[in-house]
Amino acid sequence: MNALNLTVLADYEMMSDAATDLVIGTLKKAPEGLYCFAGGDTPVGTLRRLVAAHKNGEIDLQKAYFVELDEWVGLDGADKGSCLNYLETELFGPAEIDAAHYHYFQAKSVDLEGECQAANEFIEMHGGLELILLGVGVNGHLGFNEPGVSFENYAHLIDLDSTTQDVGQKYFTKEVDRTKGITLGIKHILEAKTAILVANGEKKQAAITHLLEEKVTDNWPVTILRKHENAHIFIDENAFA
Repeated sequence: MNALNLTVLADYEMMSDAATDLVIGTLKKAPEGLYCFAGGDTPVGTLRRLVAAHKNGEIDLQKAYFVELDEWVGLDGADKGSCLNYLETELFGPAEIDAAHYHYFQAKSVDLEGECQAANEFIEMHGGLELILLGVGVNGHLGFNEPGVSFENYAHLIDLDSTTQDVGQKYFTKEVDRTKGITLGIKHILEAKTAILVANGEKKQAAITHLLEEKVTDNWPVTILRKHENAHIFIDENAFA
């Protein structure tokens, strides 16, 4: 069991600043490394700060490589609310990242197992993940690694938890099938050189409490970060019970 690097900040903006500083430091040391940034409401402040740092010349995101963390099966970048659409809107588009520099799940493919293998091979080709930026679900999921997931998986398909399906509706203006996901696995997270978790708000208190106080359990996938050799947890005061 490894000690967690926990930082509790006053609010969301300070949390995002702290996470951004760590990502920028890593990008300066490994400008051509492979990075994975989660979608969702919590990481967006960090992504926007990274784009601003890129535009002012502090970092060069165009040298880096990226891999998508997860996707709703049946959606792609043309679907507003998809994970790829989010990344293209918040990161790849504004920073003008060449399409050859990012790998994503083609989640409308008839060969989804092949998509998992392609993601695994892309990560292996780049020598593993330099850094992964994660949010956490209210049910403790990381990416789409849902409660009960095997900690031995690399990229895989998964039936999504009812909580994830319910919460996920906020990303869509229409009803979409949210029953299945495709995601990088817990093994990818553990093998990343640096893992960052950002969490804010009272709704994340349960997940953070389990991470900080409970044993590692697949009932709360977030607890696996206790076994990561270089995990940094940035949360705001509202997420700290």
